[in-house]
Amino acid sequence: MCTPKINFNNDLNEGSCFKSIPVSSGRESYVPQVTPDRHQATARKLKDKLNIATWNIRTLLQKGKLENIKQEMERMKLNILGLSEVRWKGAGKITSGGHEIIYSGGTESEKRVGIIVEQTIRKAIKGYWALSDRVLLVKIAGKPVDLNIIQEYAPTANSNDEDLDKFYNDLDTAKTQCKSQDPLIIMGDFNAKVGTDKVDDIKPILGQVKMQ
Repeated sequence: MCTPKINFNNDLNEGSCFKSIPVSSGRESYVPQVTPDRHQATARKLKDKLNIATWNIRTLLQKGKLENIKQEMERMKLNILGLSEVRWKGAGKITSGGHEIIYSGGTESEKRVGIIVEQTIRKAIKGYWALSDRVLLVKIAGKPVDLNIIQEYAPTANSNDEDLDKFYNDLDTAKTQCKSQDPLIIMGDFNAKVGTDKVDDIKPILGQVKMQ
């Protein structure tokens, strides 16, 4: 679990309206616009410490799975949880019990990524970019800087070159949407391993495939 300390001013009360725009992959994304309107999303105060984690949940299609995940977030006191293998079709966002769930997928129930934001900071979401079924960017409003979170689900080394290239290109595209001075967290299931198989201390947490 990752629990970085992010400092924000406590007087944040500005907002952004959301407008749908196309990205290079042809998918729709929702980004903050300068001109407010009556659909303005008002950002609230952010804590100076956010508990952030990522989890490969295998699927969100099972009955009761979302409720279990929300309960686990509350138990672990998580503000933001990245999800891999969501398996929901399409891209969008829903609200469930005060939590905001943003998801990015395709036309088939495979792969998919998502991010759940708990209710105390969900109104601070400035926008999201659903680039593919493997890459999702969410921007959280803060002062003096915003927080950018990229949730990813990487192909394995056995994937074809086209899938690997698309993943890296989508990841690069997501990074270009982030200002250099804003904190950026890239998290998810990298299908990766580090070191060698002889390192006994880390064997229990490593898979058998890697990302090249």
